[in-house]
Order: sequence, then C-alpha cells, then structure tokens
Amino acid sequence: QVQPVESGGGLVQPGGSLRLSCAASGLSFTDYHMAWFRQAPGKEREFVAFITWNGRNTNYANSVKGRFTISRDNAKNTVYLQMNSLKPEDTAVYYCNTYPEKGNYWGQGTQVTVSS
Repeated sequence: QVQPVESGGGLVQPGGSLRLSCAASGLSFTDYHMAWFRQAPGKEREFVAFITWNGRNTNYANSVKGRFTISRDNAKNTVYLQMNSLKPEDTAVYYCNTYPEKGNYWGQGTQVTVSS
C-alpha cells in the first residue's frame, strides 16, 4: 500500500526548531494540495498547515501561525514543515496527507517531543 513517509522528528527543548519532511510517493504530486496534521496523546488528530499544489498559498492553524512554515518541492514530491519557537504543547505525532485528506493515505508519522 502506498503511503507518505514522514521524517525529521525528535526531541527538542522549548524554543528550539525542527524541520519535518514528507516524501509523498504514489501520487501525481502536483495534482494535490498538501497538508500537515498532528495528533497529541489522548487527543484527536488536528490540522496544522496546508499548501496549494503550486506552493503559492498557505494556511495555518492559529496555534502555529507565525512559528511554523509549510513548503513543498514539486521536483522531489516532498512537502516540508519548518517549526520554530517550539512549545511543549506542540508535542505530537506529525503526519502529512493531501488536502482534503485521503482516508487511505496516512503514513506512520514522525514523533515530535518538546521538553526540557
């Protein structure tokens, strides 16, 4: 089954930065807007950021606006999430998917833990 492959997570101190990557295999990549989602322990998965197929427009959840930046490289079928000024409440498993999301296109995600 074709799935995206997320990477770049890890343990970081509050105020630190991480850059997540998502290799979106199995798609005609430029046919899709893409997005990042996250799921914290005990909570439902939530939207984080979205980018149009051509990269010209983006949108963010209020909780990450001004700290996170979504981008994409259509030549590499890859979408990125630059995360700065990380907070403990950003701790979650981060997933990429199309936008709107495809129900059968969830990967394993990448764990981000923000802790001192």
